[in-house]
Amino acid sequence: MVNYRSLQNREDRIAIIGLGYVGLPLAVHLSRHFKVVGFDLNLERIEELKSGKDRTLEVSEEELAEIEMQFTALQADISLCRLIIVAVPTPIDEYRIPDLGPVKNAAIAAGRQMKKGACVVFESTVYPGVTEDVCVPILEKESGLKFGKEFTVGYSPERINPGDKVHTLDKIVKIVSGSDDDTTDLLCDVYGKIVTAGIHRASSIKVAEAAKVIENTQRDLNIALMNELALIFDKMGIDTTEVLEASGTKWNFLPFRPGLVGGHCIGVDPYYLTFKAESMGYHPEIILAGRRINDSMGKYVAERMVKLLINAEKKVHDSKVAFLGITFKEDVPDLRNTKAIDIIKELEDYGVKVLVHDPLADKNEAQEYYGIELQDQSVLQDVDAVIIAVAHSDYKHIGLSGIANMCGGGDSIVVDVKGLFKPSGREAGKITYWRL
Repeated sequence: MVNYRSLQNREDRIAIIGLGYVGLPLAVHLSRHFKVVGFDLNLERIEELKSGKDRTLEVSEEELAEIEMQFTALQADISLCRLIIVAVPTPIDEYRIPDLGPVKNAAIAAGRQMKKGACVVFESTVYPGVTEDVCVPILEKESGLKFGKEFTVGYSPERINPGDKVHTLDKIVKIVSGSDDDTTDLLCDVYGKIVTAGIHRASSIKVAEAAKVIENTQRDLNIALMNELALIFDKMGIDTTEVLEASGTKWNFLPFRPGLVGGHCIGVDPYYLTFKAESMGYHPEIILAGRRINDSMGKYVAERMVKLLINAEKKVHDSKVAFLGITFKEDVPDLRNTKAIDIIKELEDYGVKVLVHDPLADKNEAQEYYGIELQDQSVLQDVDAVIIAVAHSDYKHIGLSGIANMCGGGDSIVVDVKGLFKPSGREAGKITYWRL
C-alpha cells in the first residue's frame, strides 16, 4: 500500500479531484511538501489556474506563482498518483434530495485510473455510509481491485469557510479516518504536514461522515432560531439586533444572527442527514423545521419591502428597487444556491423592477444561473428603495448615507438584510431603515 515515506520523497504523487473552494487550497498546501496533480473536468478552470488566476479568490496569484503543481483535465494523469483525494461538490436536486452524482463520477474516474496499493480519500460532505456503501463498490467495479487487500479508502471532511482569510485550511483541526489503522496513520501524517491546528482521529469513517454533516446542521438550526426570533420581534416592533447585542453580554450566549442561509454547505448539508434518517424510517422534525424557516426568509424580506413601499405611499407595481449583492455570502464571488434570488423573484412577482448589482459576481454566471442582468453601480439612481442583501466590503465603504442617496430626493427606504449598518441620529431622521 502507498506509504508516507514514498509520498514525502516524491516517489509517489497525490491527486486532487475537484479544484473548487475546497480542492484548490488543499492542493496548494499539499504541493509545498508533496508532488501533486490537480484534476478538474472544467478545462476553462484548468487553463485559468495554469495562467496563475483563481476566480474563487481563495488562492492569491502570488501563491499560485510560487508552487509547483500539475493542473490537468485528463483523467489519465490520475493514474500517476497513489493517494487520490476527492473534493467535489455534493448538491441537492430541485426536490431537496441529495445528488451524489459528482461523488459517484469522481469515484468512477479514480477507480478507472488507480493502481494496486492506492488509497482514495473523500472530503465531500455526505451522509454516514456513502464512502463505504456507495463509493467502495464503484471503486472495486471500475478498478477490478479488491477493497482492503489491493486498495484502501479514507474520509477527511473539508472545513473550508469561503472568503475567510483567518480560519484557513491550516488553522482548522482536521478530522481523519481510514478503512484500517495503517490508512488512518497515513492520513494523519499527510494532513498533519499542512494542518498546524492539529489532527483528530475518528474511530470510523461513518463517525467522521456524521461529524461533518452535523456541523452545518447545528449552525443551520441556530440561525433558524435567530430568524424565528426576528419574525417575532418584528411583529412586536423590537429591533432584533439590539436584543441580541444585549443578550450577548452573557458569557455563554452564542453569537448567531438572523439572515439568508444559502451556499453549498449550511443550506444543503442538513438534507443529506434527513434523507438518510427518513430512509431508515425516522422523520426528523427539528432539523426540517429549521430548514423551513430559513428557506422562507427571502419571501419574508420581499413582503416587508412591499409593506414599506406602501407605507411610504409609493406604488409597488413598476417601482424600482436597487438590490445590492447576489452571491451566497459576503466577499465571495460564488452565486450557487444563493438565497438572495428568493427575494428578487418574490419582488418581481409583485411587479417590482429589481436592479441587481454585485461587485464580485460574474455577469455571465448571473445570466446563466438565474437569468439576471447585473447592473453597473451608475445605474442605481433615483430608485424607490434599496435592499442590501449581501454585506460585501464594497457596500461598507459606500456607507449607509451613500446607499440611501441612491433613492434620490426625498425620504429613502433601506432594507439591510444582514444588519450591516447602524443608523446614526442624523441618518435615522432621513432614512426609513429596516433590518432582520
